[in-house]
Amino acid sequence: MEKFFATCPRGLERVLADELAALGAREVAPVDGGAAFGGALALGYAANLESRVASRVLWQVGQARYRSERDIFEAARALPWPRHFDVRRTIRVNVSAIKSPVKSLDFVTLSVKDAVCDAFREARGSRPDVNTASPDVRIHVFLTRDQATFYLDTSGEALFKRGWRITTGDAPLRENLAAGILRLTGWASPTPLFDPMCGSGTFLVEAAMMALGVAPGDGRTFGFEKLANFDSRAWQALREKVGARRKTTGALPIHGSDKSGTALGIARENLRATGLAGAVQLKQMDVLDGGPPADSGILVMNPPYGERLGEDDELAAFYPKLGDVFKQRYAGWTAYILTADLRLAKLIGLKASKRTPLYNGALECRLFEYKLVAGSLRKSKAPTAEKA
Repeated sequence: MEKFFATCPRGLERVLADELAALGAREVAPVDGGAAFGGALALGYAANLESRVASRVLWQVGQARYRSERDIFEAARALPWPRHFDVRRTIRVNVSAIKSPVKSLDFVTLSVKDAVCDAFREARGSRPDVNTASPDVRIHVFLTRDQATFYLDTSGEALFKRGWRITTGDAPLRENLAAGILRLTGWASPTPLFDPMCGSGTFLVEAAMMALGVAPGDGRTFGFEKLANFDSRAWQALREKVGARRKTTGALPIHGSDKSGTALGIARENLRATGLAGAVQLKQMDVLDGGPPADSGILVMNPPYGERLGEDDELAAFYPKLGDVFKQRYAGWTAYILTADLRLAKLIGLKASKRTPLYNGALECRLFEYKLVAGSLRKSKAPTAEKA
């Protein structure tokens, strides 16, 4: 059984673990920033192709105790890199650490690169070139206080780069975070889904892909295809199996709106690029002026904040108005709002039933859940132990 580690946006570790288990992963163990799991190499292919939440899938190729930077070099030097990939492949080394005593991660990065190149010189008489921008093979090293773990990246480009995004608006929401949020809401078709500030349409595209069984990795390439042990037949069989599950595109109860015609144009382009243009209903509308597309459902949104909307006083005025719209027009819906502006919790005038810390890249956010039930919409004035 091979050992893997899949990374994901912080806050979605349990969602990722459940997803991996459903794919057949064994010994799944969620930890901060991802989940460790085991299985055959082909499971790594499946995780890359089908995981909606993972950012990368790393294959563990070595592990060793260390006390100094020299120990890390020797451990890297001892690994059979020439058996894993051809000398003509370009490489990049990434090193990360938690509570490691090493003085410089940059020095360790160069040291591991030298160790890999030395291993190739001895075995092949030449060394691979380094390409930090677009390497064929990515080598990851993770250091704890006394242990170094070596991985080969089976993903290549980060998995949130699905390949469908033609254009983006400002501060785009990462695709795997959007998919993870949809999982957290519990949404599934045919329950109506509505994003009233849809921007470039990330929630809409990911929801439509989920509803139609479209694999998130469909149409893109992966790092494992450049490794020496790549099994092209197993990969082709997996792609055919997953492709056969895709449903015929038709109108879905997925709705999006935005007051910006430009934003809606971007959303249409992105939907068209994925072959989902007919699946989602789009409408130009200001969230403060319109209403829901059905009597009940799931509302999910990532409202503009900070520089995306304007000055702080505009935000301070917007949030209470949004809360009033929810109170007046959205009884029967459950709303999920992702924001990095934690003032929303106080200004929107509603009591959150749940607050989930999440990260969009390095940006700390909160996902607020509001159950919009008629007669109990106003925020309680009683003290609460909840914190943003």
